[in-house]
Amino acid sequence: MPEPREHGRDAMSGPANAAFSELYSAYAAGRLDPAFALLLETQSMLRGDVRHALAVSETISGVVLEMAEPARMSAGAATRALDLIAQLEGETGRAASRQPEDRELADLPDPLRTPAQDAFAAAGWQGTAPGIRRMKLDVGSELDVELYRIQPNARVPRHTHGGMEFTLVVAGGFSDESGSYGPGDLAVKGPDDTHQPVGDPGDVCFALAVRDSGLRFTGVMGMIQRVLGR
Repeated sequence: MPEPREHGRDAMSGPANAAFSELYSAYAAGRLDPAFALLLETQSMLRGDVRHALAVSETISGVVLEMAEPARMSAGAATRALDLIAQLEGETGRAASRQPEDRELADLPDPLRTPAQDAFAAAGWQGTAPGIRRMKLDVGSELDVELYRIQPNARVPRHTHGGMEFTLVVAGGFSDESGSYGPGDLAVKGPDDTHQPVGDPGDVCFALAVRDSGLRFTGVMGMIQRVLGR
């Protein structure tokens, strides 16, 4: 599959040569929005350069933390921490024991698998257009987070964007007016971009989208959207 063109690339889509960027630093410090943290963690499972950049940033954060002046712990802090760890381990065990109803979700990268399975159990896939399905994921963010399933050659309705949209290809691939995107590639679109993603021939495309505003469809879909007030 050809490499995506440079249009719309940023630190998460191009080679991770800025290992000390604000993006990775914010993640290592635990200050990155949960939606972008999921996007970055999922991309790191697909691309070695991103995985390396995260490891470097986490190492640097660890060194800085060790150099910081230690703070006195409050009474009972250690016990509360151990209780929280036990609770988290219990939730992880319960999630691992679930048998997903949609077998395709079991093949998703680890960071994405559980929120996708939770969304499937809660509401399942929603139809958008022929060959296009989506699920809204709840990851504790105010941003819109959706997982798309695009059949080969299926067309997402042409649309613009109310804000910024970051779409990570998790499996398969899609193409639009700016190029072709495969696993680990990130398509970045803004309010000035109008495009129509089309699933590449071959495998089903799964894509994780994070946006700060809704899609604005054009053509007939746009008229329907305006009538419904969405």
